Amino acid sequence: MSGIYIHIPFCKQACHYCDFHFSTNMKYKDDIVAALCEEIRLRKNEYETTTVQTIYFGGGTPSVLELDQINKIIDAVYEHYQVTEDPEITLEANPDDLTREKLEQLNETPINRLSIGIQSFFEEDLKLMNRAHNAQEALSCIVQAQTYFDNISIDLIYGIPGMSTDRWRENIYKAIDLKIPHISSYALTVEDNTALKSFIEKGLIPKVDDELAQEHFHILLDAMQLHSYSNYEFSNFGKEGYFSQNNTAYWTGKSYIGIGPSAHSFDGKRRGWNINNNVKYLKAIQAGELPMEVEELTTVDRYNEYIMTGLRTIYGVSLEKIENDYGAHFKTYVLDQAAEYLKDHLLYLDGDQLFVTRKGKFLSDGIASELFMLNLNSD
Repeated sequence: MSGIYIHIPFCKQACHYCDFHFSTNMKYKDDIVAALCEEIRLRKNEYETTTVQTIYFGGGTPSVLELDQINKIIDAVYEHYQVTEDPEITLEANPDDLTREKLEQLNETPINRLSIGIQSFFEEDLKLMNRAHNAQEALSCIVQAQTYFDNISIDLIYGIPGMSTDRWRENIYKAIDLKIPHISSYALTVEDNTALKSFIEKGLIPKVDDELAQEHFHILLDAMQLHSYSNYEFSNFGKEGYFSQNNTAYWTGKSYIGIGPSAHSFDGKRRGWNINNNVKYLKAIQAGELPMEVEELTTVDRYNEYIMTGLRTIYGVSLEKIENDYGAHFKTYVLDQAAEYLKDHLLYLDGDQLFVTRKGKFLSDGIASELFMLNLNSD
């Protein structure tokens, strides 16, 4: 499986917690769309013998695009790549963009999956995060979207300062009651160079409470399990048949091309990333150049990435794969490093597979980092 990720670097306004690349200036929107189509053409040889199975519009806020802009980008993919007969084509969208008219337009495109940035159904949370939508729009956009789309995912954020466990539980059950088939849920994190960090440092917003976030996460796990959602990746919960193909490919190490400013690419042995500046990106593409840096991954790099991604999923980490792909000493190493976590019931072995326990899930990234091997100029 291979996928194409398309980064749309525009937002109506900046959320206080966001450190993704975007601009609130829509001046270059048409130019960026043209450049995205050109980058798609310039990179067509990368997937000459591979079928594209997922197309994912991320951002930024892809739902700010017009109907013809979306179709132009999708047409470029179909023109230059071999696309499977029934690809998953996802558009990230904000609730304030999803009017009935917009949904009718999106229904006329090949888009067949919506990922809606709800974040919370409560006004106080949305204001704290500086979201562009309100609580009523959060609810009504889902009801309207279900008229046109079956495959819908929503994002919810937990660990928000001031969010009680009752309010978090109510958030979850609103989504469940709405019969949303896929939920992506993330702990609020404080990133450098964000308004949220500045407000916390100035004492305007309370600090993020990691213990509360962990409690929220376990409430989420209980609710999802009770209502037959599978936690197929740490932050992703899906009903049967509704796992995100894009997410699954990413977390299982499949190749993908990232199109657009700041977008990342991966082919199994190399990782690349585009410049995160709209104007510089435009100038490079218009000159027929790819504004991308590429890193060759060492054996140690690839092992570390497999540990990081595998432990976050229901598929776990295969000791056989580690031995076959990276070498027997990697298998010995990971078992030695994992011993303490196995003893503390944060990890467990099921035959050849290493998994994180429920107790260890919230700590999975930290546990993975302890299983990493230092990159000592390995090839």
